[in-house]
Amino acid sequence: MNRYNSLYRLYDEFDAETLREYQTVVGLFPALGSRVALELWQETSDELDQRRADIRRAFPAGETFADIAAHASRDEAFTALDLNTKYGRAVNVLVLDVDETLRSAGRTDNEIPRETLYLLTCLHEEGIPIVICTGQTLENVKGFITQGLGNELVHSGTLSIVYEAGNGVFTPGYGESTKTLLYDDLDSEIRAIFDDVRSRVLSEAAEPITRGCHLQGNEFNITLKPNFQTGSDNAVEIIDDALCHLIDLLAGAIDGADSDMARAYYADADPEICGVLERHGGVPETDLEEIPTVIESIFERIDIAYYKGDAAEMGSLELDKVAGVQTAFDVLGIDDPFALVMGDSKSDLRVMEWVEANDCGIAAAPEHASRVVSEHVLNTDELVFGRDGSASMLRIMYALDRLAGLN
Repeated sequence: MNRYNSLYRLYDEFDAETLREYQTVVGLFPALGSRVALELWQETSDELDQRRADIRRAFPAGETFADIAAHASRDEAFTALDLNTKYGRAVNVLVLDVDETLRSAGRTDNEIPRETLYLLTCLHEEGIPIVICTGQTLENVKGFITQGLGNELVHSGTLSIVYEAGNGVFTPGYGESTKTLLYDDLDSEIRAIFDDVRSRVLSEAAEPITRGCHLQGNEFNITLKPNFQTGSDNAVEIIDDALCHLIDLLAGAIDGADSDMARAYYADADPEICGVLERHGGVPETDLEEIPTVIESIFERIDIAYYKGDAAEMGSLELDKVAGVQTAFDVLGIDDPFALVMGDSKSDLRVMEWVEANDCGIAAAPEHASRVVSEHVLNTDELVFGRDGSASMLRIMYALDRLAGLN
């Protein structure tokens, strides 16, 4: 019997939905508390074991199909089967953005949902390394990841954190390689520009920006965040202003450059930035071909990123998330990666494009991801999940791991 027919039989003949509910209770709610709660948990665990045993007896690879039914819905299992048919292998590393991917500030009190944390732990126990890949500072990430996944997992030697969108990589347990500061390798000219802009970004800002924004405590990137709810009208307005301010500051830090050159260059490079500038005084009519080569070469190395209602950021294009992920793979010893990349922003898109170009992974995104990310995901494997629905992708990966094991 082929796998396709086996999955049909599994979900037609067995109550997989109830089985998953039992698995969720047993996995997410340990046997703690009162005697009554312990007895209820034990009854649920016994029923789970019985239902899994029924499936084991019904299939030659019964344990595999019991695991799939206990963790994945019918649609998730068949998506996993499609991926296994297409790629012929399981994902062997997770590359995960955090904000608006694993967690959503608007729906989960800015916490990673408990089911997502549980599934990450399950996949980790299967031997799949985890690379957290975020624009946040290291200290912020270490705090909520340790709280959510536990100190033992974080220090297991199979977890790495790419922080500040690729400026640094933190991999506990690797001696001198535990913390890699990629920005140390940039030349002095670029570092001097960042130092100059950072020193002036708040002191020379207009009063509404200094009141409505704060400078995130990065080691290298320069990130202005709103003092309002992310995505709110006030946040959108202040980040638009901050973006224009950041571009003008960059121009002032480069000998011979002016704000018209910088605004024209970055408007041409990014349609979203162009839209913001058009609403704030218009895009200068500067001919890009007239920008001196030495100035254009610096623009080409510095990224200005805009996240509507969330952040305006200046970073190095030589230190993106791809560079961070490659470093994390090197430290973890992942020589033949096949990654699941989950993210929602343009910085995540670069990683998605990199794994596609190198045939070393697949991409997934939330339904509210930026347009270019959504287009990439829909044009590849159509792995789109709802807000706060990252657990669905992890269940698919769990099923894929089991199906690939039958290969």
